[in-house]
Amino acid sequence: MRALSPRFAALLPALLTSTGLLAAPDPADWDAVLDEARGQTVYWYAWAGDQRTNDYLDWVAGRVDERFGIDLEHVKIGNTAEAVSRVLAEKQAGNDDAGNVDLIWINGENFAAMKANDLLFGPFARALPNFALTHPADHPEVVTDFTLPTEGYESPWGRAQITYYYDRDAFRGDSDARETPPQDIDELLAWARANPGRFTYPRIPDFTGSTFLKQALIELTDQNEALYAPVEESDFAAVTAPLWEYLDTLHPHLWRSGRQFPASGPEMRSLMGDGALTLAFTFIPSEPAAAVADYELPQSTRSYVPESGTLGNVHFVAIPFNSPHKAGAMVVADYLLSPEAQATKQDLDVWGDRTVLDVASLDDDTRALFDLDQQNPAMLPAGALERTLPEPHPSWMTALQDAWQARYVGQ
Repeated sequence: MRALSPRFAALLPALLTSTGLLAAPDPADWDAVLDEARGQTVYWYAWAGDQRTNDYLDWVAGRVDERFGIDLEHVKIGNTAEAVSRVLAEKQAGNDDAGNVDLIWINGENFAAMKANDLLFGPFARALPNFALTHPADHPEVVTDFTLPTEGYESPWGRAQITYYYDRDAFRGDSDARETPPQDIDELLAWARANPGRFTYPRIPDFTGSTFLKQALIELTDQNEALYAPVEESDFAAVTAPLWEYLDTLHPHLWRSGRQFPASGPEMRSLMGDGALTLAFTFIPSEPAAAVADYELPQSTRSYVPESGTLGNVHFVAIPFNSPHKAGAMVVADYLLSPEAQATKQDLDVWGDRTVLDVASLDDDTRALFDLDQQNPAMLPAGALERTLPEPHPSWMTALQDAWQARYVGQ
């Protein structure tokens, strides 16, 4: 056999890495991961529906380029399912080494679908140096996704929980006494009836709107235990009947009489800023405070978690099985867990997305990076996020979206 020239032999490792033909890097050998990651371009498929989020991802790109020599490209998508479908199509076409997707912002039904179809690289998350800062033994939510163990196939990077916000001044009645905002789903219906057109929710399948459906179902059904098992194991029609009865009653009292819905949470926030709505909700607890700081919402905005509690979850990043840049993707995932990246993400002037780190275990100087601006009038009261309801099994999300579309689209 003819020997390789010294010049070609020297180039071969880089050539194989760029084409995805080398074995996947061992997450446990972090120095080797860092070496392999340098010079790679990582294509991160991530929801792009909010400018604050996009700006933060741009900031991350600058940091990983400066620190690790990684070119991070934000591939902007409207729905995570777009990325999942792309990876699935690549697998079906036999593309096992040179996929287009290196990193996905993901959780819930999309994670379940990728895991069920063997579309994920891993396990890798526990080997990330910064993962220990989440203290998973004390915070099982960072290793559980919509009831499913993550098993190291995705890495946490932020928290979400339904948070309501309202214009306090618009809530005033004829007297100086303030009306108390709704504290459960029944009170919400009563308030909407008394204040027609002043509340709505995003059009399904938007994830914020879909989460509202799950929140309402949890409060309305008397078969809650069914929600934490696969949907096919229950009588879907019987479990969800109270939800459809509730929505049929609620819709005529919504913005534009329920004949039109905002496309997303950010669009619903714009309606609040324009004064079209008095009450809204978000899946980012600090979003109202950040919007007040940016003058997108009035100073009279206040946020709260109802006494009945609200759905909350952790969002993650995952690496497809056929990513040709797995080392770079792992380095990005680890950087997202660094105190610098987590504190910047939580900053109201940046995004306001809550950290997944166990802040109490950090040293004093690092812990101070996570102090929230309690002077902001729209900031949640301390302890409000302790009233967290667990997410149902991921199969319920898809089933509810399909049923909503079948029932209400075109009406």
